[in-house]
Amino acid sequence: MTKQEKVKFVIETLNKLYPQVPIPLDHKDPYTLLIAVLLSAQSTDVRVNQITPLLFEVADNPYDMVKLSVEEIRDIIRPVGLSPMKSKGIHGLSQILIDKYDGKVPADLEALKTFPAVGHKTASVVMSQAFNIPAFPVDTHIHRMMYRWGLSNGKNVVQTEKDAKRLFPEHSWNLLHLQMIWYARQYSPARGWDLDKDIITKTIGRKSVIDDYLKKKKK
Repeated sequence: MTKQEKVKFVIETLNKLYPQVPIPLDHKDPYTLLIAVLLSAQSTDVRVNQITPLLFEVADNPYDMVKLSVEEIRDIIRPVGLSPMKSKGIHGLSQILIDKYDGKVPADLEALKTFPAVGHKTASVVMSQAFNIPAFPVDTHIHRMMYRWGLSNGKNVVQTEKDAKRLFPEHSWNLLHLQMIWYARQYSPARGWDLDKDIITKTIGRKSVIDDYLKKKKK
């Protein structure tokens, strides 16, 4: 199978499985999405969705957020982990939004990346999911899929994003990256992986990955 045939198979299979895909992080506007994505770094969506209602009940916009101290924010978000860095980031970016952007999140990737505690992936998620501007944020799930499917070399997420953007048509990026996350969690997890249920990897997967899986299964 050529790479283009693999790409076609991936898109067709994911469209059948996930014709519509919910965004995993609960939010109501670009600001609450930005905060939720920031909180999700090295945490789980489930944990973040448990904490954001508590935070947004007190402050769901930058004007209310800056009224809280960094310590108050940290106390609320502590369960998601990395709370000292994240609380400073939330307070800092909220102040920047007020000072420079009239309290509104800009639909600008490079501007978002200048905010404290906001990296390329977080900014890409906001561009894609809040503003519907094509982006391909790569998390651990997508990184794993791209390698297992033989579409990227697994070197790092930067290379994986380049490969994904090169291989998949731009109009498909926003839906596809969500479909891939849901697929990875349901059918191709890092732990407890069952290749028989993972139709995409079983059909187009990297030979070394499949061989390694079968060897481990025999043991």
